[in-house]
Amino acid sequence: MSGIYIHIPFCKQACHYCDFHFSTSLKKKDELINALCQELELRKGEFKNTVVETLYFGGGTPSLLTNDELQFLIDSVYKSYKVSDYPEITLEANPDDLSKERIIALSKSPINRLSIGIQSFFEADLKLMNRAHNANEAKSCLEEATKHFDNISLDLIYGIPGASNVQWLANIEMALSFGVPHISSYALTVEPKTALASFIKKGIIDNVDDEQAHEQFHMLKDKLEASGFVHYELSNFGKDGYFSKNNSAYWQGKSYLGIGPSAHSFNGKQRGWNVKNNSKYINAIAQHELLIEIETLTQTDQYNEYIMTGLRTIWGVSFRKVEEDFGLVFKDYLIEQSEVFINQQLLYIDDGHLRVTKKGQFLCDGIASELFKIN
Repeated sequence: MSGIYIHIPFCKQACHYCDFHFSTSLKKKDELINALCQELELRKGEFKNTVVETLYFGGGTPSLLTNDELQFLIDSVYKSYKVSDYPEITLEANPDDLSKERIIALSKSPINRLSIGIQSFFEADLKLMNRAHNANEAKSCLEEATKHFDNISLDLIYGIPGASNVQWLANIEMALSFGVPHISSYALTVEPKTALASFIKKGIIDNVDDEQAHEQFHMLKDKLEASGFVHYELSNFGKDGYFSKNNSAYWQGKSYLGIGPSAHSFNGKQRGWNVKNNSKYINAIAQHELLIEIETLTQTDQYNEYIMTGLRTIWGVSFRKVEEDFGLVFKDYLIEQSEVFINQQLLYIDDGHLRVTKKGQFLCDGIASELFKIN
C-alpha cells in the first residue's frame, strides 16, 4: 500500500504552538495549487508500479481550499497515478470552515474522511492557543458532520496550561458524545521559535506541566478504551475498522509521496523533503525542477526508524523482522538493550514482538531512543 500526502501551506492565523510550514497570506494560493498539480505530474514515475490507496490533504489548513480546488487536485492524482477502487481520502479541516452547506458539499465529493482540528471545547483553551474557531463552532460542525460522514476523526490537545484534569475529562466526554469513531490526541509541546515558547519565556503563560500531561494521557487512554476505542498508536485511538490507513502506513514503513512545500516522502530506503518556502517551491516547479533534499538511510538508520515507529503502535517491534531485515547482530543488540526496560516493566515481549506496557507508553519515544543503534 502506498499513499500521497498533499501539503496545503495556508492558514487564517497562526496557532501559538504550531511550527509547521504555512503562510497566513493567500496571495499565492492559485499559483501554489497549479504547482501542486505540476509536481504530481513530474513525480508520477516514482509510483509507476504502485497503487495509491490513501490520499491525505494536510497543512496548514486544507479546508481553506474551495471544493472545486480540492476536486482539481484529486483529479490530478487520478490523472497521473493508479488509484485503488476504494481509496481513503482525508481532508484536515478546521471547524470554522465547516458550515452546514460546506459539509454537505464535501460529502458528495470523493473525500470520505474528515480530520477535524477541534483541540478543545473550552473557549479559554482556544484563545490561549489562538485557534481560529470558537467552542460553539467546534460543537456545531461535529453535529452536522456526523450526519453526512461516517469516517470522522477529531483532534484534542492535553497538557494545556491552566486546564485542570476535570476540564480535560469534560473535553473527552464531549468528544465521545458525538459518536466519532476516531480520536487523535497530542500533548501540547513547546516548540522553539513559536509564540507559545515566547509567552512562556516572558511569563505570560505558565509552562507545560509534564506530570499533569502524563496524568491526562492516562485519563484519555482509560476513558477511550472503556468506550470501545483501540489505542493502536501512541497518539491515536480508533474503533474497529476506523484506524487511519494513511497514518498506519507511515508507522508500518510503507512508501508515501509528499507533495507541496515542506512535504516529506519515503520509499523505504530514502527520505526526501521539499523546500520549505512557497515562492521558491512555485518558481522551481514552474521550471520543471524539484527542490527536494534527499537522505539515503543506512541500515542502522532503517533499524532505528523501525524501532521508533514500531514501539509507538500496538503491533510493536518484531524480532523476526529485525533479524530478517537487519541481521542477527541487530536482533541480539535489541534483546540486550531492552532488558533494562523489561525489568522496569516499561517493555514486554509477546509472541515474538517487543511492545510497550501501559506504564511505558507516555515514555515511548525516550525508550525507543535508548534502543537505537549507534554506528
